[in-house]
Amino acid sequence: MFTRLGAKNLELLRELVPKATVIAALANPVNPNAEPQLNDLRTAAQALGLQLVTIGASNDAEIEGAFPTLLQHRVEALIITADGYLISRQDQLVTLAKRFAMPTMYPLRQYAEAGGLMSYGANLPDAFRQCGIYVGKILKGAKPTDLPVLQPSTYELVINLKTAKELGLTVSPTLQALADEVIE
Repeated sequence: MFTRLGAKNLELLRELVPKATVIAALANPVNPNAEPQLNDLRTAAQALGLQLVTIGASNDAEIEGAFPTLLQHRVEALIITADGYLISRQDQLVTLAKRFAMPTMYPLRQYAEAGGLMSYGANLPDAFRQCGIYVGKILKGAKPTDLPVLQPSTYELVINLKTAKELGLTVSPTLQALADEVIE
C-alpha cells in the first residue's frame, strides 16, 4: 500500500520545502518492498527534476550513520520509506531528523504525532477495518481466491506545525488546507 505514494510524497515535501533539489530516501534494504518504493520515488524525482539519494539502514547503527551521510550529500529533505523495522525506530528517526534539522516526510501519522514534520500514508484504522470485513467474508464461507485484492481507500496527510516552526519552515495555507490534521 506504500509503493505508489512516491510522487505524492515528493509533491507534498516539495510544497513545504520548495527550494529543495536534493532529496534522500531512507529504506531498509532487507525489506523486499524497499526496492519498489525506491523505484517509485526515483521515477517521481526524475519527473520533478529532483536528485534522489538513497540510503539503506537495517539496524540502529546504520540509522545513526545515515544522518551525517545526508549532510555529506547536501540533502535538503528526507523521505522515510514504509518498513516495519523503521516504524519500530520511530522515536530514533524523529529525534535524529530534529537534531540534524532535516525536513522529513514519514509514511504514517504516528511519526507526526511523535514530533515528526509531516506524514502521508494509508489511514491504518480504515485499512484494519477493511481487513476485518475481508476476514468476515472468509469466515462466512467465501474463498479467498474469489475475493478481490484490497487497496487502502483512505489516505491522510498530517502536518506538525510546531516541528515546522522549529525547522524554520512556513506551512502555506494551501498545504494546511490539504491536511487531514494539523498538529499545533
